[in-house]
Amino acid sequence: MLSSTNSATLLGVSALPVAVEANSGERGDPRVVLVGLPDATVKESLDRVHSSLSNGGFSLPRTRITVNLAPADLRKEGSAFDLPVALCLLASTKQLGHDLLNEFLIAGELGLSGELRYIKGGLSMAVLAKQQKRRGVILPVASAKEASLVDGIEVYGVSNLSQVVDFLNQKVALDAIRPSIFSTKTEKDPLYDFNEVKGQPKLRRAVEVAVCGGHNLLIVGPPGSGKSMVSKRIPTILPSPSMDEYIEIIKIYSSTGDASYMANGLNSRPFRAPHHTISDVGLIGGGTIPGAGEISLAHNGVLFLDELPEFKRSVLEVLRQPLEDGEVTISRSAGKVTLPSSFMFVASMNPCPCGYLGDPKNSCRCSIPQIQKYRSKISGPLLDRIDLHIEAPALAVTELQNFKKSESSEVIKRRVEICREIQRERFSKLKIKTNAFMPDSWIEKACLLSDENKQVLVHAMNQLSLSARAYTRILKVSRTIADMCNSVNIERNHLLEAIQYRNLDRKII
Repeated sequence: MLSSTNSATLLGVSALPVAVEANSGERGDPRVVLVGLPDATVKESLDRVHSSLSNGGFSLPRTRITVNLAPADLRKEGSAFDLPVALCLLASTKQLGHDLLNEFLIAGELGLSGELRYIKGGLSMAVLAKQQKRRGVILPVASAKEASLVDGIEVYGVSNLSQVVDFLNQKVALDAIRPSIFSTKTEKDPLYDFNEVKGQPKLRRAVEVAVCGGHNLLIVGPPGSGKSMVSKRIPTILPSPSMDEYIEIIKIYSSTGDASYMANGLNSRPFRAPHHTISDVGLIGGGTIPGAGEISLAHNGVLFLDELPEFKRSVLEVLRQPLEDGEVTISRSAGKVTLPSSFMFVASMNPCPCGYLGDPKNSCRCSIPQIQKYRSKISGPLLDRIDLHIEAPALAVTELQNFKKSESSEVIKRRVEICREIQRERFSKLKIKTNAFMPDSWIEKACLLSDENKQVLVHAMNQLSLSARAYTRILKVSRTIADMCNSVNIERNHLLEAIQYRNLDRKII
């Protein structure tokens, strides 16, 4: 007897449809044959299914049964096929009715006792089920919570195989999981707040400009100047993610099997700070079957690289495409995937290997060749893609002893939200949300300069030997500063402030 149901496999962060078919009553030895390009994990599912059927009180197949995972030319990986395979075996041996089997997209990993365990990509599978106009999805309880974020389909969380069989045989009724409550209010983390930052008014201003426009930021300063401290507090002034952005974030984390982001219950944006020993694949993503790396896990959030020159040159160079396009394309033998990677890039570095070049209180111990070698680790093309370069000088003792609180993250965040709202209205007909991703076709509309300001910019370009990319980035930063002042036009002081954020082009390269 032939039976079939619907499931899915992950490629990158997206779910691809897979039809699970089982045909019983074939001639030959009583065994189950699994075909359809399964990997080792999928092949092992037959042993888990056999044990869960036995411990669940179901009759084991006594004929030869062929189980097919279609399309046959798509490689299947993961443990999500355990549940649909078990259900197809039961349906092919008439222990389960066919009426509801094809109305749902079904996935789940089975334990030997028949219990169901968390699987990757529950949210992506719910999105696929909605696209296919299925009635809904049946997933393990641990995966169903994230899937419930998708409107328009029924999401059923189940805890064991017997419960699924009784539901599909219409012996018991299950309540669909209601969508998880989404609040736009971000809970405050008491460990991080900008009111703890001592001094550094120029750095605080540069950070606010960068956050308002979604611009990339490089902080240069000696050890102990507060580079890392300020960077770790940037998420506290970012606007809370919208529902669509939140779903995008959960979708990426779910595809990696990391349920911690949603489990925290915080609607804040991701903050990723990988160690400088990270590999190219770890940062950009990849593997035999391409998966998300740190830049994708930072999507809609912040990627912070502390001590930027300590990262391998090859690692830094792979950042070029995602910084420019907001996505990264990875090609492997198993397939080609495009992963989202629209993040705010924040980096910090010392001015030299010892860290004290230009410090009035400490003498630099580095030779000129050492300084040149240290700085050459950051290529011109990468530096070009960083909108703001700001110096963070060492703090005086009097500043450290000042216990007066500065502006809190909450106050700064309110200003950022007002500025972001101006940009949302400007780009309402586009998919972008901030000035940092403004297309070239919009620069002439949104970044108009007077003749006098054009001459100022031309002079700066010539004096600093800036590239064409730096030219457009200066205009975008100027537009953000004007938005912060609620100014329709870019004034001279807005342009000059944006230009001075490029001074490190000359000093670093």
